[in-house]
Amino acid sequence: IKMNHIRLIWCRQWSFRCTLHIIPASYMPVHRLFNSGKKSTCSSSVFIPVPIRATQTNSDIGAEITEALSRADVLKILGKFYQRREIRHVCKENGIDEGLFQKAFVNFRQFCCEQKTLPVDLHIILSDIVHDAKCVDDMVPYFLHHARQIFPHLNCINELKKISDLRCPPNWYPLARSKKRKFIYHGGPTNSGKTFHALKRFMEAKSGVYCGPLKLLAVEVFQKANDNNTKCDLITGEERVLVGENEEPSPHVACTVEMSSINNEYEVAVIDEIQMLRDPQRGWAWTRALLGICADEVHLCGETTALKLIQDICNITGESIEIRKYKRLTKLTTENTALINLANIQPGDCIVCFNKNDIYSVSGEVERLGYECAVIYGGLPPGAKLAQANRFNDPEDSCKILVATDAIGMGLNLSIRRIIFYSLMKPTMNEKGEKSMSCISTSQALQIAGRAGRFNTQFEEGFVTTFNASDLNTLKDILSSSPESIFKAGLHPTADQIELYAYHLPQASLSNLVDIFITLSTMDDSLYFMCSIEDFKYLADMIQHISLPLRARYVLCCAPINRKMVFVCTMFMKFAHQYSINEPVSSDWLCTIIGWPFSTPVTIMQLVHLEAVFDVLDLYLWLR
Repeated sequence: IKMNHIRLIWCRQWSFRCTLHIIPASYMPVHRLFNSGKKSTCSSSVFIPVPIRATQTNSDIGAEITEALSRADVLKILGKFYQRREIRHVCKENGIDEGLFQKAFVNFRQFCCEQKTLPVDLHIILSDIVHDAKCVDDMVPYFLHHARQIFPHLNCINELKKISDLRCPPNWYPLARSKKRKFIYHGGPTNSGKTFHALKRFMEAKSGVYCGPLKLLAVEVFQKANDNNTKCDLITGEERVLVGENEEPSPHVACTVEMSSINNEYEVAVIDEIQMLRDPQRGWAWTRALLGICADEVHLCGETTALKLIQDICNITGESIEIRKYKRLTKLTTENTALINLANIQPGDCIVCFNKNDIYSVSGEVERLGYECAVIYGGLPPGAKLAQANRFNDPEDSCKILVATDAIGMGLNLSIRRIIFYSLMKPTMNEKGEKSMSCISTSQALQIAGRAGRFNTQFEEGFVTTFNASDLNTLKDILSSSPESIFKAGLHPTADQIELYAYHLPQASLSNLVDIFITLSTMDDSLYFMCSIEDFKYLADMIQHISLPLRARYVLCCAPINRKMVFVCTMFMKFAHQYSINEPVSSDWLCTIIGWPFSTPVTIMQLVHLEAVFDVLDLYLWLR
C-alpha cells in the first residue's frame, strides 16, 4: 500500500510493542486554516519547540529486550527517514508543514542521539529497522508523537483557530448589539465646526461620553462641559477626575479613546477623529469604540475619507447612519512663493518640522535673528504644550513665532496666520510595523495646513507655504488632491483571547503567544487589518524573565512607552520587578530611583533626559 494513500495512527499498548492501524486517508480530517474563502499561509517560524524532559531511569529496558543501538545506525535510519517524500506528505496532513517538519526532525534526531535512555517502544522499533524487521516508514507514529510534544499547538490547533477567528468583530460586543444605535457622521476638513456640533448634542443629552485621540482634547471637553454646567468626569490613562459629590460618577465623561467604557450605557457618544481607525498602532481603539460603545446616538467626527468604511460596517451591524457634511469656515490660501530664508518670517508664522533635530536648529536660528518663539513637539508634557500655546496665542506676549512638529495637528487651538512646511518628508510606519521616510499624505497636509486661520482667532484667513522653493509645487499638488479613502479598520488581540491561548499553550511566552495568534488568525481583510504589535512584543520580551501573572504582563505591555528611550525602558523593568516581588511602587521610591529633584536643564541632552523623566512619571500614573 502506498504511503500517500494511507494514514498511520499509532496506539500505545500496555506491552512494549505497538500496533499500527491502517486507515484510508479520505476518512481522516485534514488540518486546514479556515477562512473566508481565501487561501491562508501559516508561518512555522513563530512556533518554538518546547523542551522535553529526559526520562529518569536507572536501566535501559529497550537495550535489555533487544540490544544497544549505535549512534551511527540511528543516524543512518534517520537519514533515510528524512529523505522519504511520502513521510512528509503524511506529516503535512497532520498539520506539520515543511518548516515545522524541519524543526521537528532536527529535534527528533537530537533526542534519539543524545538521550541516554530512549523510550522502550522507540528503542525496539529502531532495533527492528536495523535488523530489517521493520522499515523507516514504521517510525512515522513515533515522529508524530514527538512533534506533538514539542509543538503542543498541534494538539489543539482547531481550538486555537476558533479563538483567533476575527472575521466578525461586531459580535465581540453583545451589549452594543442589543441596542438600536443610530450613527451621525460629521464629516469635513479641519476648522469646519464638525466637532462643535457633535459636542453641542453631547452637552444637551442626559448622559454622554466623549472619546478623543489626545489627553489635551479630553481635558478641553471636560473643562468646556463643566463650564457649561454639564457635570462631566475626566478619564485618561494617567488621570481620573470625578466631579460629582462624594466622587460619584457623573452622567457625562470625557476620555481618551483607549479608556472608553463598552459596559456603560449613554444617550450620546462622540468619537472624535474617526479616521484614526486606520492608524497602524492605535487604530484598534477607534474600532473598539465604534463597534462597542453602548449609546443611543453615536456621533462620529472626522474626515469624509472614512465614510465608506463606516457605511460598510453599519450595513453589517444593521445600524442606520445619518451623514452631515461641513465646509471650512475660513479661507485657506496656498502662497506662490516659498519662505527660503528664516529672515522672511512674520508674526503669526508657524514653521512645521518632522523631526526633533530640525526643531532645535530652526528655533535656535529664529532666536538668533532676534525673534522670540514658542516650541511644541510630541515629547513635551501636555502642560508644557499648553503653556507654549498660550504664550503664542497671547496678543500681549512678545512671542509671535511658533516652531512645531505635526503635534499641532490635533488638540491645540492656535492663532496661526501662516503654516510653513520646513520639509515634506516624514518618518512613517506601515501596517507591518516597517518604518521609512516618505512624503506626507494629503490627509496629513490638510490636517496641518488647516491650523492656519482658524475660526474665532485674530486671523480671518489662513496661508500655507514651504521653506524650500523646490517643495512648493509638490505641496500644491498634495493639497489639491483628494485624501485617500480609508478601507480598513485596525484590530488587536484582546487580553481574554491571549489568556485562552495561554491555557492551551502554557509554556509559550507572551510575545510568542501573540505571534501564534496573529499567524493563526483569520479576518475579513476587506474591512480590517491587524495593528502593529512590535512595541507590545518588545515590552513583552523585555520583562519575560520577570515572574508575573499573564494578565498583569499583558497590561504592562500595553503601556505607552517610547522604546527608543533607554531610561524609560529601564524604569519600566524596575516597575515590573517591584510589582512581581509584591513591593509597593510608592512616590517616595520613585523619586529616589529617578534622582529627584532636578535642576533647570542648560543643554539639549539634559532637556531630553527631563523629557524621559516626565515619560517615566506618566508611566507611573498610567500603571497606578
